[in-house]
Amino acid sequence: MPSVREQAQQTNLAYRSFLKTGSTRLKNDILMEIASGLRAGTAAVLEANAKDVGRAKQDGSSAALVDRLALNDKRISAMARACGEIASFADPVGRIDGMTVRPQGFRVGRMRAPIGVIGIIYEARPNVTIEAAALCLKAGNGTILRGGTGAYQSNLALVRIVQEALTRAGADPALVSYLESTDRNAVNELLAQDAFVHLIIPRGGESLIRSVAEHSRIPVLKHYKGVCHVYVHERADQAMALAIAVNAKVQRPAVCNAAETLLVDAAIAPGFLPKVLRALQDRGVEIRGCERTRAIVSKNVLPASEEDWTAEYLELILAVKVVDGLDDAIRHINTYGSNHTDAIVTADIRAAETFVREVDSSSVMVNASTRLSDGGVYGLGAEIGISTDRLHARGPMGLEELTTYKWVVLGDGQVRE
Repeated sequence: MPSVREQAQQTNLAYRSFLKTGSTRLKNDILMEIASGLRAGTAAVLEANAKDVGRAKQDGSSAALVDRLALNDKRISAMARACGEIASFADPVGRIDGMTVRPQGFRVGRMRAPIGVIGIIYEARPNVTIEAAALCLKAGNGTILRGGTGAYQSNLALVRIVQEALTRAGADPALVSYLESTDRNAVNELLAQDAFVHLIIPRGGESLIRSVAEHSRIPVLKHYKGVCHVYVHERADQAMALAIAVNAKVQRPAVCNAAETLLVDAAIAPGFLPKVLRALQDRGVEIRGCERTRAIVSKNVLPASEEDWTAEYLELILAVKVVDGLDDAIRHINTYGSNHTDAIVTADIRAAETFVREVDSSSVMVNASTRLSDGGVYGLGAEIGISTDRLHARGPMGLEELTTYKWVVLGDGQVRE
């Protein structure tokens, strides 16, 4: 097994070679080979995944964690389908935007270019292995993957499929590599390879992401956690609001775009809260409410603490607060939220416009569930993650966000006077 530095250097060399040979046709051929490999190798991937899932259950992992870890025919098929979708997208690399003619007669524009070698550090979800590899490949990047130890066997099986696809297509399999060492120090070694790695993207819990950001000598693109809100405005369609609130919390609670807090206008709270809380509780959701919430619905509603407003539960728990109108809701979201995804339900266009303008989040929804905040749903094919940073990329990151640009000047002899 090569050292971390040697592996980073090998992937960097493969990336440099891919800069020369990585045509759009070759990229798409590789992606279709990965899709074929996933379909043909489903049984082997499921066998490897069963070992990881069995170990997680034996260790007493939560149902939410096991769900994030588990693969099945449907999820593997979705990975293969995503590869095909990414192959069908326009290649951003080489595109020149904003070409203008300067007074001196030369033309200048910005050309999209790969970022370079990208390190992806992630936890339980093994489907990230394919999503990250596929998106980075189409954007012309090299990739070093490091998944959580809980998905170790699954990740190795998936990386094997990717590397075999690279080989069949005539590319260097080191273009997508996997950091096999389970030693935690290996991650810190990777974070020090700024000579060969150009960007780090962590995906997982807040403690992992903060640790990566603290130790990395390489730029990090990240979000710490997803404290997402659904705000039900006084002029909301209440049937719509109920459906959105339930979907945002219940549809898949263990993901970063699931709602963690429900805000309800005081003007409609007496009539709306009993209906929405009953619907949520019927689906197994534990409610933690503010004093005003508990004054309206006291049965099976626990008192919310200050910590609940910043909590990312990732399970069937929801904080609920009654607010005094739009400004109070926006103030709460900007104070306690994580700049990830927040939604308003309203029939008032001015309230919607104010919410969109003033809520400081990477995705803002109007009359839609926070669960829609996703690269695939946004039409990106798949996403490498969601960024709440303000530089380079914000929100779901797809192909465009995995490129940078270089200035291109086209002249016919101009010189600086």
